[in-house]
Amino acid sequence: MATSSNPVSTDSTVPNLRVVMAQVDFLVGDIPGNTQLVIEAAVKGAAEYRADVVVFPELCLTGYPPEDLLLRPSLDLRIQEALDTLVEANLPTAIVIGAPLRLQGLLYNAALVIEQGKITHRYHKRFPPNYQVFDEKRYFAAGSDTGVVQLCGVPVGITVCEDIWSEGPVEDAAAAGAKLILNLNASPYDIDKQARRKALLERKSRENQVSIVYTNLVGGQDELVFDGGSMVYDHSGELAVEAPQFVEGLYPVDFLVEHHCQPVSQPAIAEPSLEENVYRALVLGVRDYVNKNGFKSVVLGLSGGIDSAVTLAVAVDALGADRVRAVMMPFRYTSGMSLEDAEAEARALGVQYDVFSIEPMYDAFMAALAEPFEGTRPDTTEENLQARLRGVLLMSLSNKFGALVLTTGNKSEMAVGYSTLYGDMAGGFDVLKDVPKTLVYRLANYRNAQSPVIPERVITRPPSAELAPDQKDEDSLPEYDVLDRILNLYVERDYSAEAIIAEGYGRADVERVVRLVDLNEYKRRQAPIGVRITERGFGKDRRYPITNKWKIGK
Repeated sequence: MATSSNPVSTDSTVPNLRVVMAQVDFLVGDIPGNTQLVIEAAVKGAAEYRADVVVFPELCLTGYPPEDLLLRPSLDLRIQEALDTLVEANLPTAIVIGAPLRLQGLLYNAALVIEQGKITHRYHKRFPPNYQVFDEKRYFAAGSDTGVVQLCGVPVGITVCEDIWSEGPVEDAAAAGAKLILNLNASPYDIDKQARRKALLERKSRENQVSIVYTNLVGGQDELVFDGGSMVYDHSGELAVEAPQFVEGLYPVDFLVEHHCQPVSQPAIAEPSLEENVYRALVLGVRDYVNKNGFKSVVLGLSGGIDSAVTLAVAVDALGADRVRAVMMPFRYTSGMSLEDAEAEARALGVQYDVFSIEPMYDAFMAALAEPFEGTRPDTTEENLQARLRGVLLMSLSNKFGALVLTTGNKSEMAVGYSTLYGDMAGGFDVLKDVPKTLVYRLANYRNAQSPVIPERVITRPPSAELAPDQKDEDSLPEYDVLDRILNLYVERDYSAEAIIAEGYGRADVERVVRLVDLNEYKRRQAPIGVRITERGFGKDRRYPITNKWKIGK
């Protein structure tokens, strides 16, 4: 686990409270392992930083989100064993942890203060969220009490995640005399999330005249990525400390407690670009999914196109070249340029690279289908067969060598169904599932700025699936910059077709795109999961019925 190199105050003449934010990557369901991580972080916080209190993320004992593990009959027993372990450890510092806690038959999302070998305070989350990826009301009752506890003589308010986004918990704690708010979080990443958090914390701290410690989870869990970015705001609404995003670590903060419990400011960290943050989210999402699920390696189809090139780079940066295998599977429509570029990418990144032609397999299938296909004209059936043969090859390598298949479809393609069931959709994890095509290009340029691994012509040439002669994506789709703007309005912002047209987009384009999005829900329901980076990904965020007669215009 990383530790902060930022300075903390050592002036012993001023009354101080030293808080350590434990930005830790927990594993969902591993209650004993998570308990051990808490103990290790607390011991380290005390030894290296002389912490008075170490604050952990929301539901750190179960990991987040535990989903229906919360319904298991043994949950209460396992949590009690973990709490007993923490109490018996008699840790050298106070800790504030998150755990599910049952009281009088109701389960609460709770925060607990443990100090000097005792549980001294319990707080129940007052606002379990039930929107986007959150469905906490399925499991948790809402608390009602205000959490204020004395820590080292300082009145401290305890809140959990959504409590700070709602009116009441912070205000009530401040009114009850709290000078400092500790907020335990499991807040997943999306592109604009950190800016929204900062605006919220600035307002809440200033309006309530309290300092706020915002400790956030870090790590990947299925499609969600938690980015950390833990922060401290002072009572006037000024950012005093910000931990880096996507990095585990212990981050200490000193508070001068004579008046307003003022945090000692630390040097500001550099503001990352959107592309850097998205790329880091993808890397962390892939690394944790592969490692936490015990896969030895990954394998992916390398086509010479932009999507597979970016996917390969992310995979190598997440896992190392020795755990990544790239396979080029050419057909008669595969260009020489694609063959050259795929090999160049594989060599630049140092991965195992194989070339397996699908031509013999395609001919064998077409021979077997000659009789039933007699008298018909070639169409997308033959194109889809090519994609499905590639899927069979990749899945066979996966089965034989224990390698997870990474699919390479982007959000734009997933939205309109520009993908083949049991073909290029065959696999276990889609790295770019929530990344629009236009952003894929920006990520390619960002990665090349670190070191050139993607040939320039992969970025500049028109994209093509190469399933037919001279095929280009935009032969059957609007240009990607137009397509992605329409998709953003329809998928992420819930505009109707007419509302999108009113924004200046052509009626034919809008109605075609909206129709394709609606028609292809059945495909997306069968797609592998992938890293979520937007406010509305294709997954838990967006649950549309496959069978429906909703009118597209309104």
